[in-house]
Amino acid sequence: MLKGHVETVKRTLYEIASKYGFTIAHMEIGKDDHIHLLVSALPELSVTNIMRWLKEISAWQLFRECPELQTSYWKKQDRHLWSPSYYVESIGTVNEQAVARYIDDQRRKVVNLK
Repeated sequence: MLKGHVETVKRTLYEIASKYGFTIAHMEIGKDDHIHLLVSALPELSVTNIMRWLKEISAWQLFRECPELQTSYWKKQDRHLWSPSYYVESIGTVNEQAVARYIDDQRRKVVNLK
């Protein structure tokens, strides 16, 4: 569904991160619209807020910039672009490279499936 909008999604998520004071070091969007992010943030920023900002603001912006998404995702009673769930894992600097490699490998897996 997001295939034609990958660059818009990425730009939007990077803008949100910049505005709220965290960084996205790695990002990959899979063919099933599954997104992997490696985020770096100060301890003062809660994971819950970061996820809320990323999901709510990006959905609002994407529906505004790409109204065609509304035909697939926008329902009168249930207006959601993203699933309400997410998975987060806290990592140290030692594991950062391993996680970055995993995210980058997601792109290679998608390319190899084509």
